[in-house]
Amino acid sequence: MVRTRFTRRLPAVAAAAGLALAVAACGGQSPNSPAGSAPAATADQLNPNADLSKQSISITVWDGYTPKELPEKVKEKLKVSDVKIALHATNEEAMTKLTAGGDSGIDVAFVSGQYAQALNEQGLLEPIHPELIPNLSNLYPEATQLSYDKGNKYSVPYTWGTTGICYRSDLVKQAPTSWYDILKPPAWADKKVTMMTTERWLALPALKALNYSVNTEKDDEIAKTKELLVNAKPHLLGYDDTTFGDKLKSGEALMVEAWDGWCPTTDPKQNIKFVVPKEGSDLWVDTMVIMKSSKNKEAAHAFINYILDPEIHRWAAENINYKVPNKAAMDQVQVPKGSLLGIKPAELLNGESIIDLGQASTKYSRMSQEVTAN
Repeated sequence: MVRTRFTRRLPAVAAAAGLALAVAACGGQSPNSPAGSAPAATADQLNPNADLSKQSISITVWDGYTPKELPEKVKEKLKVSDVKIALHATNEEAMTKLTAGGDSGIDVAFVSGQYAQALNEQGLLEPIHPELIPNLSNLYPEATQLSYDKGNKYSVPYTWGTTGICYRSDLVKQAPTSWYDILKPPAWADKKVTMMTTERWLALPALKALNYSVNTEKDDEIAKTKELLVNAKPHLLGYDDTTFGDKLKSGEALMVEAWDGWCPTTDPKQNIKFVVPKEGSDLWVDTMVIMKSSKNKEAAHAFINYILDPEIHRWAAENINYKVPNKAAMDQVQVPKGSLLGIKPAELLNGESIIDLGQASTKYSRMSQEVTAN
């Protein structure tokens, strides 16, 4: 199995603020409307029998998130005139590209769920036309109940997972069960713990430990969350969004906050395990969306349908170690012993989806700056 390492999240200081500013740049505010609300845009009439040879597809996606040979395969399969892949390093970079005004030239964008929600609230997304994506039937039923877009009205999920504590079972004196195990580590783990820097995930352990929603906007709850994070800081090895697995392998760290797909649990010699703390966690989802400005909407739908083919979609699970919300694809994946790919959809849905908070997201940006500042 090839493991591709990349950064799909936003930089620590700019994430939520970047989202709020990006959508504001579209000429409107980002209201905190209920996640999964009806699409803001009116669906175009699309031709299910359109000649795709007269259309092309331009995609923006994280580096390493799709096969390198994808453009050639899509062009051959769909008979479109051209397929172009543009890369973005972060959600923020994608949002800047997609909300700069006018036609971005992008037909299909890969963005995380709360960013799809923000784009939709600004009327920038084409509603999904299910009749053009018959492979939607391959999705788990749970994948249609995501809080930011119930019914997949404007987005189609590509990967999903959760966040928890990844730890060295042979080195810890007691296996972690609570977020407090990294927020207030025991003496034997002092300065051998890492947490994430990306603000919504930096805040997550403290929010859940305090029994708050990961989407709280209440100033008093955010203040208490900040206090808990500040008090935890002297006991951390550091903040780390990318190399925490390596620190566990070397023994430099004993417990780390981690996305499930990046917790290296499959090597029995490493004695690394993963646990979702008893207070609960999140459900993160990365999605595919079609831009309202696209002039190739039939081809864009055909592309998403192609990705949902189980032979194609399984690539993500087998190569980046993230679960895909495609039952037909996951049924074909041989899950290695110890792999977290075996987490069931029902277990994932126990997590709370992180949604777009609009301007309130800046509260998390400010808190992150103040917590992680030297």
